[in-house]
Amino acid sequence: MSHARFDDSARDALTSCVRKIEETTDAEVVLVVRARSGSYRHADFLFGALLAFIGLIFLLFSPVDFHPYWVLIDAALLFLLGTLVSSRSNALRRLLTREKFRKGVVRTHAAAMFYESGIANTDAETGLLIYLSLLERRLEVIADRGVLKAVPALEWNEELFELHEAGRNTDPEGLQKALTKLGALLACHLPATGKNPNELPDQACFDLE
Repeated sequence: MSHARFDDSARDALTSCVRKIEETTDAEVVLVVRARSGSYRHADFLFGALLAFIGLIFLLFSPVDFHPYWVLIDAALLFLLGTLVSSRSNALRRLLTREKFRKGVVRTHAAAMFYESGIANTDAETGLLIYLSLLERRLEVIADRGVLKAVPALEWNEELFELHEAGRNTDPEGLQKALTKLGALLACHLPATGKNPNELPDQACFDLE
């Protein structure tokens, strides 16, 4: 699967990157990497149904005679097999779902985490969530108003482009490089004052199950 590269060493490297960023800026950076943001059981069932249908067509038109009893059993087994195969394949799940659906579930889960994890409740309104969902190959960045006020929009959008590219490539090294550049931008426009306590955990959160 695409999350194989996001192992313990990648988590340690990204955690170190976040800590270094927060040494130079008042922004509170939270990094979350998830295996997926939505349930893709509907895609699994669709692939299972397609495989069962193909098998059924083969059995019905095969020159070899099969007892109807076995036709039903084979179709059911093919459905279960297809469902299992799809559940273990990010590529199939992407193929069998619309891009709009994938974008929607990532945005929804990122927004929910921004509020539920307290990132939106920092004293100086400088919370910043970087949320990467690997199955969808999509990265969302949600920044509180303190960050958006401090950083010029053009420079902010340029850094977001690099982060989104790293998200599409699901590459931990590319993500680390993009984060480092974002940290430099934050240090320039939202430097550390020593007055802003560390309100959020620096440890990169990996949920890859």
